[in-house]
Amino acid sequence: MTAQLTTTTATDRAALPTELNSAQAKLVYLYLDATTGATIREVSDALSMKQMAALSVTKSLSTQGLIEKTGDEYVTVH
Repeated sequence: MTAQLTTTTATDRAALPTELNSAQAKLVYLYLDATTGATIREVSDALSMKQMAALSVTKSLSTQGLIEKTGDEYVTVH
């Protein structure tokens, strides 16, 4: 049995929005994009961030229109 290796290139993946300037904003955006949504606690636990830092980043991303809050979860806007 042969295993097939698949690779992706940068053009296969969605590009990060150009508005993302900080490493934390990029991490939070990528995490939310990879999941179907997450709460502040889930973001902070998954990324080893303090909840206040995660809240600050999500507020900034939300203000920029890159994510939105749905119930208790934040999701990326496509």
